Amino acid sequence: MAKVRLDDEDGQLLDRLAPKFGGRAAAVREALQRLAADEDRKEAFDAFLAEWASESGPPEAEAVAAMAERYGL
Repeated sequence: MAKVRLDDEDGQLLDRLAPKFGGRAAAVREALQRLAADEDRKEAFDAFLAEWASESGPPEAEAVAAMAERYGL
């Protein structure tokens, strides 16, 4: 079990989200899962770019920006 201290603003955000997710603890779990999924996507994208660069040279900045936009990175 972990305890987290929140400032007033973060506490208000948690209180606002808690009903949607079934309580404060469930909202925090959901947030952690989403944050982890975001990090996994970013790491996969970085690995993709590294593989691309090793096979075809570095991608153009415009291509990277378009992929980041498309995949929400």
